[in-house]
Amino acid sequence: MASVSLSGIEKNYGAVKVIKGIDLTVEEGEFLALVGPSGCGKSTLLRMIAGLEEITSGDIEIGDRIVNDLTPRERNIAMVFQSYALYPHMSVAKNLSFNLELSKVPKDEIARRVDEAARMLELEDMLERKPSQLSGGQRQRVAMGRAIVRNPSVFLFDEPLSNLDAKLRVQMRGEIKTLHKKVGTTSIYVTHDQIEAMTLADRVVVLNGGVIQQVGTPMDLYMRPVNLFVAAFIGSPGMNMLDGEVVRRDGALRVRLADGTELDWQPDGEVREGLAVTVGLRPEHLALDGTENTLTGSIDYVEPTGGLTFYNLDLGQGPHITVAVSGVSDMRREGQMTVSITPDLVHVFDRDTGERISV
Repeated sequence: MASVSLSGIEKNYGAVKVIKGIDLTVEEGEFLALVGPSGCGKSTLLRMIAGLEEITSGDIEIGDRIVNDLTPRERNIAMVFQSYALYPHMSVAKNLSFNLELSKVPKDEIARRVDEAARMLELEDMLERKPSQLSGGQRQRVAMGRAIVRNPSVFLFDEPLSNLDAKLRVQMRGEIKTLHKKVGTTSIYVTHDQIEAMTLADRVVVLNGGVIQQVGTPMDLYMRPVNLFVAAFIGSPGMNMLDGEVVRRDGALRVRLADGTELDWQPDGEVREGLAVTVGLRPEHLALDGTENTLTGSIDYVEPTGGLTFYNLDLGQGPHITVAVSGVSDMRREGQMTVSITPDLVHVFDRDTGERISV
């Protein structure tokens, strides 16, 4: 395995800048996820690491080598695609061994690597089957096995679970996580699904418009998003956003929401009174008990999911919020609901810049 370092990476298509100066280091053995909305540049960045896209400027270093001018094979990386990219006329065993045969690896070494990958991915009983005889999850396991047998320095995953149904995606997430623990190879994983990123990765990179918005552990991003974009992108369901204003009461700064609710709050640094802010409240951090820092709204609709029940509340004059209640709730589908806010779990952002200004 090897570390991966990106320095000043840019990618232009004519006059269009897709990647705008990325600096990033992936540590040896780390599992790093790249997330962001469609068109943010995450797949383009991955393809540049793989050598499938030309770099406009900057350097990519894998291990102790700058690889800008090396072919994908010379970079010693293995890539797993969402389309599986299996040879349909070959058996599973042949799919696993084919690239090794092209590289003239000795036959006994090929057999050893194929057997090891098949055992690791529970493919032993499928080695003689063709891809058309496999389920989507089995095909994806073969695609991962083909990457494993190469003993690469770095695994690159390009939305490998996008073609699977929801239940199978959850299962495959577990298999990828287990695989990484067994193999320990440096892995970079691109996905548009922030749940995948949060559950799989040691660290997550949030991209938007070809620019890194934040890099951190999953809980760093969840508990302390640095701006409104990250706050809105991370978390499911999404964070509630309400307009507010910084006020001073009894010598202390507070945040006053549009309905008059005032929240205790400690800013990071100098914050002026009267500043227009956006207050972020995660649905799961709103509680049904408490008499202070409360919001009351009428229930628009209820979404029971078993483990959680989601309520959409109309606070009046425009704002709606989602409240997540643990377990199965028997509350009526109509009427009023009052929820309380824990000040320590409030996120406050400058409304004009979008930057975080709360502790």
